[in-house]
This record gives sequence, structure tokens and C-alpha cells, in this order.
Amino acid sequence: MNDRVENVIIVGSGPAGYTAALYTARANLEPFVVEGFQWGGLLQQTTDVENYPGFPQGMMGPELMQKFRDQAERFGARLETDDVTKVELSRDGGLHRVWVGDQEHVGRTVVLAMGAQHRKLGVPGELELAGRGVSYCATCDAAFFRDRPTIIVGGGDSAMEEAMFLSKFSSTVSIVHRRDEFRASKIMLDRARAIPNIEWLTPYTIDKLTNLEGAHQGQLEVAHLRNTVDSSTRELPTAGAFIAIGHVPQSELVAGQVELDENGYVVT
Repeated sequence: MNDRVENVIIVGSGPAGYTAALYTARANLEPFVVEGFQWGGLLQQTTDVENYPGFPQGMMGPELMQKFRDQAERFGARLETDDVTKVELSRDGGLHRVWVGDQEHVGRTVVLAMGAQHRKLGVPGELELAGRGVSYCATCDAAFFRDRPTIIVGGGDSAMEEAMFLSKFSSTVSIVHRRDEFRASKIMLDRARAIPNIEWLTPYTIDKLTNLEGAHQGQLEVAHLRNTVDSSTRELPTAGAFIAIGHVPQSELVAGQVELDENGYVVT
């Protein structure tokens, strides 16, 4: 156990974690930030951020998060690039306990900023083919699919952004969505519709992902689709399937200790 009693322990990074670190550091509270191995949150996997004030030309997500991180460090935030393994929150106003591996840290205040992770489809072949054709980040993996057909699964802004980035590399990008209507904003839909090698497959869901022999291992080659209206099926040859169907909050560390809503988000 670390003998030091921290004023503030911040669990997680990303915009929320680094903003908390910046403000508490400037208040001379010397925050201890366990930022996680995947520091910076999901913005590390985002291309152009256009809706953040102060950057009229937009900014790449990883660059923005590096600036957040540098600013927090400049004012004295102490960062540990590791994952929290356990949290015990005091219920009586006493000290809270946070474990990083086997190392225990105690603090007067804990800020929860764990963020979210990509939601999975939950279909056969998804986990088995992860990294072999199945991806959750076009920014990370698009270059592996140069001049090859790919699909995007989803209908929100994230799906449109993934499709637009992927269209710079892939021969075709097919957007697969379970409804004819999309949740994406009009500006993002208009941008995606203006790109000639983006195609639209609605209303379809993914039944499974396989190779040509129908196996759930090897390299992804076929997406098996099902029409949500008439239940007809089709097989779509594809080299890559990018899943963009939302996020799941990473709140399991504090489940049972703080109130969570029906989706797993902390009730504030």
C-alpha cells in the first residue's frame, strides 16, 4: 500500500478525466490520475473534431487529447499509464481506495471518468475475427483495406465519420443499418451521401461474419445480412467490417457502489 493520502484520485482520462485533472491541479490539489493504458479515451480514435469551441478549422482527435494531457501535466497533475483494477468507495465520508494492479492508493476524493467502450454486435464471428477483418476504428485500421470492399455497421454520426474516412482507402464502403432512417445529423448524412464509393444497405442487420468456407476464424471474407422487413438473407463479400453501433459505459468498477441507470451510466 502507498502511504501517501491523495487529495484527489481521478480514474480514467479522456476529456472528462483531463479536465478534472486540470482544474484540481490548478487548485493545488496535486491530483493523481490513473489514465489507463488507452489514455485519451475514444477521441484517440476520432479524426476531425469540428464541434469543439476554439478550433474553427477542426482538429484531429489524438492531437486534441495530447493538448488536454499536456495542459493537465503542466499544472502538476501526476499521471500513471495503467488500468485501475478495483475501487472501494467509502460510504461514511472516510478515505476511498483505488487499486492499480496490486498497488493500493487511498484518497479523500475520487473522480470517476472511465468513459465508454465500443458496443459489440454479439454475432457469430465478431470476436473470433477481431483484428482479422473486424474492427471498431476506421482511423486505426483503414489503411489495411486499401482498394478492398468494406462495410460499416451503424446509423449515427460515428458511423458516417467512419464511412467517410474509410472511403479514402476502400474500393467501396457499404453502410449497413437496420432501418431506412438514420440517427446521424443531417450534415453528416449529406457529406456521406456525396461520396461516390459509399453505398447504402437498409434495412439490414448482420447475422454472422465468416470466411468463404463459412468458418468463424481465419480472415473475414463474407458478411451475412438479414432484411429486417421480409427476413430475406444475402451474402456480401467484404474484407473488413467496421462496427459503429454506439458505446457501453465502463462503469463495472463501481457497480453496486453508486447508482447506475438502465444503460449502466452513473446517475449524477
